Amino acid sequence: MIDPSDLPALGDRLVQGDRRALARAITLVESTRPDHRAMAADLLARVAPAGLVSTRIGISGTPGVGKSTFIEAFGRHLTGRGHKVAVLAVDPSSARGGGSILGDKTRMTELSRDPNAFIRPSPSSGTLGGVARRTREAVSLVEAAGFDMVLVETVGVGQSETTVADMVDLFLLLLAPGGGDDLQGIKRGIMELADIVVVNKADGDLLRPAKLAQADYQAALSLMRPRSPAWRPPVLLASAMTGDGIAGIRETIAAYRAALEPTGELAARRAAQGLAWLDRELADGLVEAARRHPEVAAGWPAVQQAVRDGRLTPAAGAARLIAAFLGRPAESA
Repeated sequence: MIDPSDLPALGDRLVQGDRRALARAITLVESTRPDHRAMAADLLARVAPAGLVSTRIGISGTPGVGKSTFIEAFGRHLTGRGHKVAVLAVDPSSARGGGSILGDKTRMTELSRDPNAFIRPSPSSGTLGGVARRTREAVSLVEAAGFDMVLVETVGVGQSETTVADMVDLFLLLLAPGGGDDLQGIKRGIMELADIVVVNKADGDLLRPAKLAQADYQAALSLMRPRSPAWRPPVLLASAMTGDGIAGIRETIAAYRAALEPTGELAARRAAQGLAWLDRELADGLVEAARRHPEVAAGWPAVQQAVRDGRLTPAAGAARLIAAFLGRPAESA
């Protein structure tokens, strides 16, 4: 791994755009070892840039919508216009073994070979929303390395996609042609999160269904309160296979930033996300500290068994463990 004395040099290489240093730094922040977590915090403090140095875009979509093909086409379009693109693609972890299918570089072969692109697949490790716990830190690292477009690909559509929306500037929802009955299967909360909706596969025989779906989705969005008073989410058509509509998505993202940045809304959103990140880190850190506490570790199995058997409520079990952590009687917890 990394010796603490190597951190200054690692940070210097990272901000100079060294891809190997970036990969090593992300591996470090993904580690759960306490000593690695301390080094990761030190490294982030050294290199994390301030201000809106990139555009952070969360991308989610219904199964079979062609998300990877879209991200590759969109990413190549961006690099072709001078942008540096980082794709943080989070794969689902195995429920049994904890492994993950890290296939993003095989699904995005051309983008992975692009010198102005960086693809980093990470196991979700069961984190809410299918987003790796350290994705936020990885975003800071790729920004420090000079990537100005950061795409966070999520596992799929679900209520937990709010996790992604809470770490990006813009949430792009990718949908397939259909509309009508298909619209009923899309949760209202996901539509409300979207800043841009894209109907993909709008080509050939699917062009007409895509246009009908566009009208359906736009009508649905008109009934919802937009996230920003300065922006009403549009529904765009695109084809990742032909490239049609891809340039329009880039232009719409630029218009979105131009609408929100002068009002201070983007900066305010980043600040609110930072506070939410602080709360999450505090909660995770306290749980980890509690698990390592000798008295908590000793009592944890018995409390789990009592909750499993129904002899103890989860709230009472948590109160007992918190009391052990704080070193006071359970009844005062």
